[in-house]
Amino acid sequence: MRSKVIAGLGSVALLAALTACGNSDGDGGGGGGESAADYPTEDMDWTIAFGPGGGNDIMARTMVEIIKQYELYPEDIRLENREGGSGATGWGYLLNQRGSGYGISTTSGSFITTPLQADTGWTYKDFTPVGLFATDDALFVVPGDSEFQTWEDWVEHATAQESVVVGGISTVNVDFILHSLIADAAGYEIEYVPFNEEGQLQTALFSGSLDAIVSNTGSILGQVEAEEVRPLLYTGKEALPALPDIPTGEDKGIEDLPAMPRGMILPPEAPAEAQEWWINTMKEVVETPEWDEYIESNYLTENVLWGEDFMEFLDATNEDFRTTLEEAGAL
Repeated sequence: MRSKVIAGLGSVALLAALTACGNSDGDGGGGGGESAADYPTEDMDWTIAFGPGGGNDIMARTMVEIIKQYELYPEDIRLENREGGSGATGWGYLLNQRGSGYGISTTSGSFITTPLQADTGWTYKDFTPVGLFATDDALFVVPGDSEFQTWEDWVEHATAQESVVVGGISTVNVDFILHSLIADAAGYEIEYVPFNEEGQLQTALFSGSLDAIVSNTGSILGQVEAEEVRPLLYTGKEALPALPDIPTGEDKGIEDLPAMPRGMILPPEAPAEAQEWWINTMKEVVETPEWDEYIESNYLTENVLWGEDFMEFLDATNEDFRTTLEEAGAL
């Protein structure tokens, strides 16, 4: 099965290259002379590499709310969405804060896949790891008024077409990998349309521009409950408690579907005291009842790794994603 990606990969590569090369003065260098006892003494510049409303945005804003509620950061935290280029714009901005302890960002699958398929000027290895907190499985959904009532209905339709048009967040990301693996296992062809943020993706599905999408459970469950979309498949290994009748990929013989890694990074060469401070602080955050509520309400799987253990996880995930994308003909 070959997957066709609609919209220019070349434009993503160009945007990524310009982002990585531009703004070389950036906001970098802050905090380099501080001792561990002094840090932090400046406002934090928190980058969200995607638009409002998606899983990355929700996690970052939840973290900041908890940090402020418990008065864990003594200065201000400025949150800004810097979407574009499948995360390249936001993480390129963070790259240009090299050496600073006052830039931070949250990660998604694009943190690995974007540099695999575009000349970003960086890879995940360039950044300073703080931690992995959770992984995020997805729902495969069609419009709520669709004729398809079950996964078998969808497969029967999709295999009878030359191709079906499906969508997800970012160009070659976990969403694309999920669509590719699912379509390959079920025996149909796809044309994949990428979007920068969840609202655009859902609007395209409702308008009839897309036949189906995959979406993070926490981002789409409200639309499921409102019957605006109909879930046909869940990518987690076990049935979703909120939707126990929706089959998993493994129920349908589709094994080892990947999940979105939800983590946190600092700029390249961030001071050791900044990395240590954020690891210790986030250890407090993930022990709060508010964080437990976030994990539960967004249907995430908690998976906590710190520092170099997080980097080893990224190494393994990078190899898995590279293999899948090469087999799908996307690299």
